[in-house]
This record gives sequence, structure tokens and C-alpha cells, in this order.
Amino acid sequence: MAQSETIKNNIVEGVIWKQLIIFFFPIVLGTFFQQLYNTADTIVVGQYVGKDALASVGGSASQIINLIVGFFVGLSSGATVIIAQHYGAKNKSGLTKTLHTAFAIAIVGSIIISILGFIFVPNILRLMKTPENLMDMSTVYLRIYFAGIIFVFIYNVGSGILRAVGDSKHPMYFLIVCCIINITLDILFVAVFKMGVSGVAIATLIAQAVSAILVVITLIRTTDMHRLKIRKIGFNMVAFGSILYIGIPSAFQSTMYNIANVFIQSSLNKQGTDTVAAWTILGKLDSLNWLVVSAFGIAITTFIGQNYGAKKFDRVRKSVKICLGMTLMSTLTLTIIFVLTGRFVFSLFTDDKNVIEIGLKMLSVLAPAYIIYVPIEIFSGALRGINNVIVPMILTCMGVCVLRILWLIAVVPMYNTLDSILVIFPISWTITAIFFTIYYIIKQRKFPLEAE
Repeated sequence: MAQSETIKNNIVEGVIWKQLIIFFFPIVLGTFFQQLYNTADTIVVGQYVGKDALASVGGSASQIINLIVGFFVGLSSGATVIIAQHYGAKNKSGLTKTLHTAFAIAIVGSIIISILGFIFVPNILRLMKTPENLMDMSTVYLRIYFAGIIFVFIYNVGSGILRAVGDSKHPMYFLIVCCIINITLDILFVAVFKMGVSGVAIATLIAQAVSAILVVITLIRTTDMHRLKIRKIGFNMVAFGSILYIGIPSAFQSTMYNIANVFIQSSLNKQGTDTVAAWTILGKLDSLNWLVVSAFGIAITTFIGQNYGAKKFDRVRKSVKICLGMTLMSTLTLTIIFVLTGRFVFSLFTDDKNVIEIGLKMLSVLAPAYIIYVPIEIFSGALRGINNVIVPMILTCMGVCVLRILWLIAVVPMYNTLDSILVIFPISWTITAIFFTIYYIIKQRKFPLEAE
């Protein structure tokens, strides 16, 4: 156990930029493989079934999944932050209670979501104005997905716990294995057995089940203080309250963000199947940028949480500056790559020329603005690591979510063009980033002194 703690404590003792990179790369590589098997779904469906199936898997269905999973990931981030702080402070009792309560939340929450999701999927799809030709396939895909959502929840809780204590490698290994399983089954079920959208959904469910099992086994077998004991899974009210205090604002923030995206998806649905298909493909390219930015966000939350728990406040401040610089450079590099390779990437998914041209138009608006979002992710992650979640939630909800919804309601109907929808992304990012930067500058001057 002593050896394990020495390795983990590099986060609070090692060279900051080196430890950030060591911690970051397994996260980004793991998330890349997760995105790869999600992308494989759309490639296989687009090539072997058609653009209607492509739009069904990646249009409204994708937004609904992001909404539900995003809420739970935000909620479980409360456990991640608390566990990181307990681990940095070497508080085994507090960590154990939080860990087992987090698993209880995952199990109970997934059962409720599975039942509600299976029943109300058609109603939600209609509320999003999903085209009639996509309704049946979208419903089938989502119902199969919701049937196995317990695996998604358990994996996210388990991988969050591992990352909270400084282990970002095991989640990466699991996602690589699951990526191979998912792609193999995609080809088998869709290309060979001709199962269509159902085949893709079943392949995803099986891959997610494997990832959940692997993460649980790892937590059961560890000899460190974050060991999982099945018989201890249950609700500790103190730990439950602490998780909710951080998790609810984060979950609400994520939910509002995804609700705004649901409104955007609804507006795009009115533009026709080609636009929905193009948006689906862009989402896969777009996700490469977000996986890098979000990986840095996860990294900085863990770094801040552990160092805050260990009362190393100078490292807290330095970590944020270094992480911000690394994220800005990474985002700029990706933007250049996307602009140069956009046409080639879109052609991998479809040979429909109109879909490709619409997608390239979307990319030309969004890619140059990616760098604007960086301060939002990094400052929000850093503030979460010190239990500051209310103001970041308000800033994100008002600047990104509410502004987008108001724009879609008040402005888009007057013009009803793709450009009028897309332009809200850089506008909302810019406004929110300015407020986040101002708030963090004010806050970071005070919180080390307040904590001391």
C-alpha cells in the first residue's frame, strides 16, 4: 500500500507539467478510443445501411444520450472531487464512504433511467421534431441503449474514482479493449448479419458491459484505500450530501448545456436529412477536439482536488496556469488539422456530395472558434476541484445555455438558415469565456488565503 501511495502522490509532489502530461495522455487516449468506437457506429451504419440510419444514430438519438449521460457524469463528478480531496488528505474513512455511496447512486439511478427512457423515447423524439422517416430507427436504437445504461453509469463512476486517485491508465486500457470489441461486433452485426441500427446498438451495449465489468474488477482487486467491497455498497447520508453538493450543480450545468444542444438539434432537424447527417459526421470530428479539452478539464480537477486536500495551495495556482497553456496550444493545433483535412474526413463517412458540402460549411464556422472555449473548461474544472460549483454553473447556464435557447427562439425563426443557427456557438463561447476569466482571476487571488 505504501508503494501505491508513493506513486499516486506524484500529483502532489512531482513536476507539475510532467505529471499533467503523464495523467492527461491516458485520459485522452482512452477517450479517443471511446470516440473511435462511437465513430465506427456511424461509419458502419452510413456505409452499409444509408444516410437515414446515419441520421437516426447520430441525430436526435445522440443528443438524448448526451443529455442523460451528461447529467449522470456531472452528478458523479461530485464523488470524483470528494474522493480526490480525501485521497490527497489520506482520509481513508471518508473516501470509502464516498466510493460506495457513488456506486449506490449509479445502480439506483440507472434502473430509474432505463425504465423512463424505454417508455418515453418516442415522445421525446417527437418533441425534438425528429423527421418521421427517422422515428422508427431512432426509437429502436435508444431503447436498446437505455436497456444497458447501467453499464454506462457503473463505468463512469468507476473510471472517475480511478482517475480521482491518479490512475488514468486502467480506464484507457478498458476503453481500448471495448473499442476493439465494439468495432468487431459492428461489422459482424451490420455488415454480415444485416441487423441495421439494432446491430449497432447491441454492439455498443456489449462493449459497455465489458468496460463496466473490468472497472469493477479493478476496484475490487486494488490494495489501496479506494478498494470496492460489493457488500458495502449503500447510501451514507454524509457522503451522499457531499456528492450532491458538488454533483447537482455540475449535473445541472451539463443538463442545461445538452438541453441547449437539443434545441439546436431540433432547429437542424427542420433543415432536412442531409443537414442532420452532416451534423452527425461533424459531431464525430468535433468530438476529437472536445475529448482533448475535456481530458485537460478532468486532469485539472483531479490535480486541484488532490493538492487542495493536501493543502498545497501554491501548486493549485500553478497547475491551472500550466494546464491552460497546454490546452490552448493543443486546441490551436487541432483546429489547423481539422481545416486542412475536413473534406477527406467527411468523405470517409459518406459519398453524398451535398452532405459533405454542408458539413464543411459547419466546420468553417465552428473550428476557428474552438480556442475560445478553453478558459471555460479549464477554469470550471479548477473551481470544481476546490468545491466551487455554484458560480461556474450559473455562468455556464446563462452564457452558453440560456443565451443559445433565446437565440434559437427569437433570432433563428426570422432567418431560418444554417448560418443563423451555427453563429450562436462562437457568440455564446466568447461571452461565457470572458465572464469565467474575470471570475477566476478574482477568485484565485483569494482561495489559497481563505483555505489557509
